[in-house]
Amino acid sequence: MIADSTFTYLSIGAMFGLTAGLSPGPMLMLIISQTLQHNKSEGAKIAFAPLITDLPVILITYFIFSHFSQYTTVLGLIALAGGIYVTRMGYLTLRTKALTIETTPVKPDSFKKGIITSFLNPNPYFFWLTVGTPIIFKAYNVSLMAVIVFLLSFYTMLVGSAIGIALVVEHTKTFLKSNAYLWVMRILGVVLMVFALFFFRDAVKILFHT
Repeated sequence: MIADSTFTYLSIGAMFGLTAGLSPGPMLMLIISQTLQHNKSEGAKIAFAPLITDLPVILITYFIFSHFSQYTTVLGLIALAGGIYVTRMGYLTLRTKALTIETTPVKPDSFKKGIITSFLNPNPYFFWLTVGTPIIFKAYNVSLMAVIVFLLSFYTMLVGSAIGIALVVEHTKTFLKSNAYLWVMRILGVVLMVFALFFFRDAVKILFHT
């Protein structure tokens, strides 16, 4: 992967957090829907759901990864899966279209809906198993601070961008249909595609001992 430093993991966490927060998916759709139906506060509540639902996912994937950390073939396959997953993220991000959503008046229950949606969303499970947890292991080889910085930057951007969407949607419902939004997603898509190459490089090194 790219040069190991605390700033590196700050940048990596911010990139993945921003992409996760802005990418179309169940959570973003729910944030938009709750904001349009009610207000920005209801949409913002959903942004905090991953802080609760991701913890058991991280702990489980960390346990799985640590259990197989001595098996180079398994680590190589995980790195390969991470490269494929990040490539897919980049491709889907590049193909982001303008968003529209239908709304119907319902009881808010925003935080509860956010918890359920986040828990049932398969993306966090794939991300932490193939990408997030391997990055944590590499960051820990640098320092504990690198791990903390990675997680803080990831969730700051994830939650912050989701709250930002709620604020923007309440004040201007056209942003998610604008070229500005599409260009942001295209840039993130390119960055993700480039970043995937580092996972493929690690997979080749581990599997073929180069």
